[in-house]
Amino acid sequence: MSEILIEGRSIPLDEDGYLQQLTDWSPVVAEALAAREQLELLPEHWEILELLRDFYTEFQLSPANRPLVKYVAQKLGPDKGNSLHLNRLFKGAPAKLAAKLAGLPKPTNCL
Repeated sequence: MSEILIEGRSIPLDEDGYLQQLTDWSPVVAEALAAREQLELLPEHWEILELLRDFYTEFQLSPANRPLVKYVAQKLGPDKGNSLHLNRLFKGAPAKLAAKLAGLPKPTNCL
């Protein structure tokens, strides 16, 4: 188990770097998790992270790649809801990395 230190508070992570408690998530935590992945969060990243959090609220699960692409396309249109765009934003592993940064559990059908 590891942790990140945010504003003097220790936040526990699981062995894969996902938050152990969903309630620990905040934009500051997302920035710290992104920094661990050597990723700077831009507005286009935040747009996907917010959608993912909405998806989780609605369905109580983190989507794998195909459902993620479909959901993004439905909400933001085909220019953003495609594998190429999401892979570019999230280093070739959009469902896993975006879920991690959004403070959600690892998608169950992702390796």
